[in-house]
Order: sequence, then structure tokens, then C-alpha cells
Amino acid sequence: MAIILAPMEGLLDFVLRDVLTRVGGIDRCVSEFIRVTDTLLPERVFIRVVPELLHGGRTAAGVPVRPQLLGSDPACLADNAARVAGMGADGVDLNFGCPAKVVNRHGGGAALLQDPALLFAIVKAVRAAVPAQQMVSAKMRLGFADDSRAEECALALQEGGAGEIVVHARTRADGYRPPAYWHRIADIRARVRIPLIANGEIWNPSDAQQCRLESGCDTLMLGRGMVSNPGLALEIRAATAHHGPQAPGLDWPGVQTHLGHFWHLVRSRLEARQQAGRLKQWLNFLRRHYPPAQQAYERLKTEIDVRVFDAWVNAQPLGAAQALR
Repeated sequence: MAIILAPMEGLLDFVLRDVLTRVGGIDRCVSEFIRVTDTLLPERVFIRVVPELLHGGRTAAGVPVRPQLLGSDPACLADNAARVAGMGADGVDLNFGCPAKVVNRHGGGAALLQDPALLFAIVKAVRAAVPAQQMVSAKMRLGFADDSRAEECALALQEGGAGEIVVHARTRADGYRPPAYWHRIADIRARVRIPLIANGEIWNPSDAQQCRLESGCDTLMLGRGMVSNPGLALEIRAATAHHGPQAPGLDWPGVQTHLGHFWHLVRSRLEARQQAGRLKQWLNFLRRHYPPAQQAYERLKTEIDVRVFDAWVNAQPLGAAQALR
């Protein structure tokens, strides 16, 4: 079994990737999408989104990060894929799953699932531009308005040359509303030869077990579940190893230490206007799993002065305070 950290625009950036891969259990990350329109992007744009490219394409914990490109022009995507592949990434991922209206209006993300021929053309062009030893992968949803062309889209990606496909088991119309239709991934598996990775609504080890059972996939991609419970990948691995639901989790004191490191990175690496919001954003996710995070969120949700956040972090247990220094 392998576990991959999902790309989530505006949330799972290099800061949170650093922290979550330090917790452990993650085999690979995919970056937030890098939008490609009609130009060859300079290297600094790729580095801004994936600064890990300056360090062998890996997080501080040594976990590979695969840059993800979003666009609809095969030739332009190919040129940009060749450039970022040459910067040391282990491969290039293509976004065919983003449900955002602003992205879909411009023919990107999940909107491309309405045109399997264009999916094929994009992947074929990118595969030809990226060195053979580097992976070209893709992330898709089950469809745009419905899932009637899910198998056709996956086959187009395969025939274009994708080496693996992540399937978010919902359509664009479903958004992020439960449930995720894991059994439809099994339907796709019956038609394609390349590895599939299951994604969507995996919040705990029981969900992971059921997803693997219904989808037939050994490899999982975790997104919101991992952000809400940073120990989730470790719990899934432990539950799988012991063939049961009982697994140790990351307790709140452990989370506090990682929050301290997170805040240190936010303060040192992000613009001042982003800093308070980023800590509140993560606390908002953490409160789903940790009651103390609810208390912290209520305490800080209206604050904007970073000095208040400095004081809160420094008031946490010793591990968190040391991480800030």
C-alpha cells in the first residue's frame, strides 16, 4: 500500500506539505496546480509553488513532490511539462479534476472530462515532452455533469501515455458532497491496464479499508482527511498491518508541536497578509478531529494581529514553543 498527499489549491501548499510529511506515513505528494495558459512559464513560477524543486524535488522529510499542471493547450502544456521535469521533479501530474467554476469556465480542470479526445491529445503531447524515465500521471473525477464517460476518459488518459491515474470518486457536479462512489473506480479498473489511485471521503482507517475494498485500489490519496487528522496516514498503515481498526493516532500535544513548526514556517515563508489566515484555516480543519482545536479556533477566529498568534503558539507546550524559535 502507498499513500499520497493530495493537491488542494489554497490549502496544501509547501508549508503544510512540509509539516504533514514530517508526521509520517506519506509516500508522495502532488503540488497545487500550476496554471498554464499560452506561455512558457519561467522557472521562478514553478519554484514559487513547488520550492521543493530547489531541494531535489523533496520535502524536508525526504518525500517526493510531483508538480501538477492545469491547462487545456496540449503544446503549451508539453513545453511547460518539459521545463519543470528538467528541474528535478520525479514526474509531472496533469489536472483534470478541479471543480472550481473559474477554472472550468476557461476550459480547464474537470471541464476537460467532456472531451476525451482533448484529454488524449494533452497527455500524448506531455508524454512526448517529458523524459521517459519520469512519470506522467493524471488526476480526474468521474465526470463533469455525470459519470457516464468515466471509463472513456480514463482510457483516453491511458492511451495518451499516462502511467497512473488518480480518480476522485465524484463528478464535478457532486463537488465535495458525500458520498464518494468508490465502486465506480473498480468499474474503471476493469477497463484500464495502468495503476489507479483512489481518492475521496477517506477520513479514518475504516473509510480507507472500505475504499480499498470497493475500488480494488491498494494506493490511496488523502486530502481533507489528512489535514483534519495529521496522523491519519500512520493510523491507516497501522490498521492495515494489524488487520483491524485499532491504531494509534496523533494526540493533541503532538499536533501542538507540529502547529508550532507550521507557524514558524508561515511566519518565515509567507507574506504578512496571509499569515493569520493560514493558522486559522488549519485550526478550522483540525477542530473536526480535535476538541482543543475547536477552543483555539473560537479564541482566534476574529484575530488578525500576528502578535496574538505568536503569543498563542508560545503558550503551547514546550515542543511547540521550541519549534517557533
